[in-house]
Amino acid sequence: MCGIVGYIGPREATEFLVMGLHRLEYRGYDSAGVATITPDGQIALVKAAGRINQLEQLLANNPPNGRVGIGHTRWATHGNPSDANAHPHYGGNNELALVHNGVIENYRPIKQRLESDGYVFRSATDTEVIAHLIDSCLKRYPPVADMAAADYEPLVNAVQAALAQLQGTYGLAVLFRRWPETLIAARLGSPLIIGVGEEEHFIASDASPFAGFTDKIVYLKDNELAVVTASELRVVHRDQGRVNHSVHVLDFEAADVAKGGFAHFMLKEIFEQPEAVENVMRGRLDHDAATSKFGGFNLTPQQLRGLNRIIMTACGTSWHAGLVGEYQIEALARLPVEVEYASELRYSNPPLENRTLVLAITQSGETADTLAALREMQRKGCPVLGICNVVGSTIAQETDGGFYLRAGPEIGVASTKAFTSQCTLLAMLALYFGRLRHMSFSAGKQMIEELQQLPDQIRAALQCNDRVKEVAEKYARCNNFLYLGRQFNFPTALEGALKLKEISYIHAEGYPAAEMKHGPIALVDENTPSVFLMPRGQVYDKVVSNLQEIKARGGPVIAVVCAGDDEAAEMADDVIEVPTVEEYLQPIVTVIPLQLLAYHIAVARGCDVDKPRNLAKSVTVE
Repeated sequence: MCGIVGYIGPREATEFLVMGLHRLEYRGYDSAGVATITPDGQIALVKAAGRINQLEQLLANNPPNGRVGIGHTRWATHGNPSDANAHPHYGGNNELALVHNGVIENYRPIKQRLESDGYVFRSATDTEVIAHLIDSCLKRYPPVADMAAADYEPLVNAVQAALAQLQGTYGLAVLFRRWPETLIAARLGSPLIIGVGEEEHFIASDASPFAGFTDKIVYLKDNELAVVTASELRVVHRDQGRVNHSVHVLDFEAADVAKGGFAHFMLKEIFEQPEAVENVMRGRLDHDAATSKFGGFNLTPQQLRGLNRIIMTACGTSWHAGLVGEYQIEALARLPVEVEYASELRYSNPPLENRTLVLAITQSGETADTLAALREMQRKGCPVLGICNVVGSTIAQETDGGFYLRAGPEIGVASTKAFTSQCTLLAMLALYFGRLRHMSFSAGKQMIEELQQLPDQIRAALQCNDRVKEVAEKYARCNNFLYLGRQFNFPTALEGALKLKEISYIHAEGYPAAEMKHGPIALVDENTPSVFLMPRGQVYDKVVSNLQEIKARGGPVIAVVCAGDDEAAEMADDVIEVPTVEEYLQPIVTVIPLQLLAYHIAVARGCDVDKPRNLAKSVTVE
């Protein structure tokens, strides 16, 4: 959840650290801090509870010098947000400083042992345990005083001895007072990336801080430790010793992680959706064969045609995308699909047939629950494919194959373009499986044409922005909302309610529209708006009846309808129009006004849209 940065090279480290923390603040923002090794050989540590702006104010008064440093922005797990609990943490008698992302499950017995050895703890975090533990191991495995010969083995041995005692997950970076020319980075279950520059190296939780500094990156894998100097990078595996590392090319630029003239990242990313959907489809539609094509299946068409079932597993917004995919694949390919919360699947014991494929859906590729679920499915012998947006992420590395979304960086904590990209990719999978099984050539051609029109239809849907803003200002002071849809638009109702909860802190619930009469209709009153998703389709008349049930009880209705729907306009209090598309693509279009509605209500209520309370972007803990 937290953000880690590190630097070693010719620059003043603090400048990069603060910039990097701003780019990583979506990963956690209840406290932040930096540590550098000053020219006189001491560790200077500055940290503060609150947003990074508060840390900057402290640094402005007394910026620490030094050309090696680490930084951290926190999402609290152990210990409340406070100056003391903010990272970095000292180890020993200020001999080292450490930043950490993850959870150490056995920190209590280690802490008790260290306290009996005389270590004094200044925080309530599990992270400080790692710092003191490494210090204690340095005393048992003392590195040589002169590191000029680049013999890092004693230092590596000390850190690995400490890590071997930990149970849980970690991505961490450490600097040492007596070895100011060296940073150590290590990971197990929490992402960490090294940026390779000219006589300088960078460390971060993801690649966004590197944009504008270097386009060469190295993804650390689980149980790997990196020894980082200004001029050299060595990667050591816990079991294999030193390993060769692959250098990848960073596929985005500094402009991709800037707001680009928009007031918030979320609004920018909502308006990036036409291009994101185009990128998902690029090179994946085969007109000659009237199907879609993917390079990441790692299964033969014969094996794929023989599938009896697909299980999709995900969390949050990705789970809603999976529900859309269930409707799409079952309707178009006649292949049974189940969608499971990853947090539940990992601890359940479902019966699994031999011909079951598992799809793990994630934006970040680091979601802890999804990662644990896919590992459990792999242990049971199921092929597992990933649908992911982040190249080199843990899930991308551990699945048996899969597909990148290519949606570009998503900085806003509330996911938007990842959802529509996932739904688009799942529609293309529905086309692929449909053509494998029963779909005709002409039906496949027709579907390709419909998919290719989708980006322009999203652009048309975005034209509702001004209208949505008017509606948002009208209902911004309501404290309860209901979101109602049927069939393909039921998952969209869930997603719309989630967006409103995430960024405006309004209680909202999503339901199949017909389920209202089975209990939730008791919630309807004049202060509870109901948002109906009712584009034209096979259940349109049924949704009209559900709408009338709400109106008969005095509830205000906001209706998302196809352009020119005069019938709905006569019944609803407020109407938002979207283009007419095929039913299996409706969620990708009808979700646009719901994203904008959540955004504009949050702005009207004075909420921090990009950094909602209690949330972070990449959920790397249980």
